Amino acid sequence: MGYNEGATQDIAAKWRHEFPVTERLVYLNHAAVAPLPRRAAEAMKGQAEDACLHGSLHYPEWMAACDGVKAAAARMVNAEPGEVALVKNTSEGIATVALGFGWKAGDRIVAFREEFPANYYIWKKLEETRGVRVEWLSCFDPLERIEQAARGARFLAISFVQYLSGYRADLEAIGAICRREGVFFFVDAIQGLGVLPFDVRAMGVDAFAADGHKWLLGPEGAGILYIARQWQDQIEPVEFGWTNVAGWADYASRDMTLRADAGRYEPGTLNVIGSFGLRASMELLLEVGIEEVGRAVVAVTDRLAEGARARGYEVMGERTRENAAGIVCIRKPGVDARMTHAHLRERGILGAPRQGWVRLSPHFYVSLEDAERVVRELP
Repeated sequence: MGYNEGATQDIAAKWRHEFPVTERLVYLNHAAVAPLPRRAAEAMKGQAEDACLHGSLHYPEWMAACDGVKAAAARMVNAEPGEVALVKNTSEGIATVALGFGWKAGDRIVAFREEFPANYYIWKKLEETRGVRVEWLSCFDPLERIEQAARGARFLAISFVQYLSGYRADLEAIGAICRREGVFFFVDAIQGLGVLPFDVRAMGVDAFAADGHKWLLGPEGAGILYIARQWQDQIEPVEFGWTNVAGWADYASRDMTLRADAGRYEPGTLNVIGSFGLRASMELLLEVGIEEVGRAVVAVTDRLAEGARARGYEVMGERTRENAAGIVCIRKPGVDARMTHAHLRERGILGAPRQGWVRLSPHFYVSLEDAERVVRELP
């Protein structure tokens, strides 16, 4: 991706005031749960106060916040708002697509062994219940191997960025393979959306899901599901309630015609307060610019990786400009990663112990000076 260190410093300094967490911590755990930006917290507080003082008097404004999340998501990924539905989390989004897809016995899915369980269990479940077959690859396999596996498959599911290694998939190349082979292309986008450019048209993505509480800087329990317009009539809603239908506002109607957009995948009342927070966070990221965010994050993770190696730590995977993202995992031979994590935590540096590694995942407001401090504090 390339970066300019001065620009990285500038962006961190310019936006640091939005993140009060910096007064207490060097926060390197966005791959788990992000701290709320000030404007997102204030938006949620405002909605709670409004509901406390006025009940549902301002309900249209609440719905505008939900629509605002869809609009912001559409801008971020080059989609239409009508292709975005609000979901509770990534798992629900993945399950909506997986269970609503028109499977036939013998269909083949291409999936990847290193996935987070949300993008692994569901495909195993389909093998048990729908008679499909999963061909398991490694996300590190060359594109030629992925193309070979895609021939004759109906569906391919991969993460934008792997949750442990931080490996960023070449979605444009994989999307091109899927288009050539007539394969439905699904992306678990949670570890990359909000920090790296993501264009569903350029990448040929047919559907993706992402919760808002990681790199999108929103609250937990507020996520997005994208399903391309041309697929919406072919993926059935698996949860059905009063708001899946076109006439959802007419309570006396019994017409079950589905909504004409991705709202058909929303079976009931939405997470309003979460939408206030997520809309504010996503609009913040759009204001900063995703390209700028990505450059800053890769610069800081590069510094963390380089510094850790210089201190005798192993870094998971080979980082390149093409595959680097916002996650770097480190460990020191002979040292329990949980002890390294605890040592850093005691010094106000928060990462996460994961499967024998310490996972560090900074966002754009974390500075290069912060990274240098982390390296100095490594035991």
